[in-house]
Amino acid sequence: MADSVDQDFEKFYNKALKFLSYRPRSEKEVGDRLRIRNQESGIRNLDLLIDQVIQKLKEYNFLSDLGFAKKWIEERRRLKPRSLRLIKLELRRKGISEEIIESIIHDSRFMIQSDLEQAKILVQKRLQRLKGLPTEEIFQKLGRYLVARGFDWDTIKKAIDPVRSQSKEDLDRDKNPHEDL
Repeated sequence: MADSVDQDFEKFYNKALKFLSYRPRSEKEVGDRLRIRNQESGIRNLDLLIDQVIQKLKEYNFLSDLGFAKKWIEERRRLKPRSLRLIKLELRRKGISEEIIESIIHDSRFMIQSDLEQAKILVQKRLQRLKGLPTEEIFQKLGRYLVARGFDWDTIKKAIDPVRSQSKEDLDRDKNPHEDL
């Protein structure tokens, strides 16, 4: 019987290592994956076995919610910028505690930009793709783009307003090119 438990443990441990080989994961992700994949297996004390696997992974530093959350935030900032609200929501869905989330966000090494700063950067990057479109369409697309990244309407308005006023100045200049003469 003990041999069977050891075999189950090794099997689960190897499955967890394979799952972790693709990208860092949270403890909840690993536990959920093992639970879902083995619901029908008939293994007694499945939750206990999963907890033991997670504990061993943590002992060998293969699994850490803090490390995962840091990596997640770094990747989001670099590759897929999102609002701070949306990043927090993603981390909560992955089982990261509020305490860990707040400690990372307030850690100066991560220098998470305010939502407004992040939105302004995204607007400037996106404007390059939207050149040549009618002005109103540009603003609609920018708004939808920022909403999809989790920004609230006040932040979106503040990020787009400088572009809007700059755009009006450009239009006025184009209409009256000899006004300065």
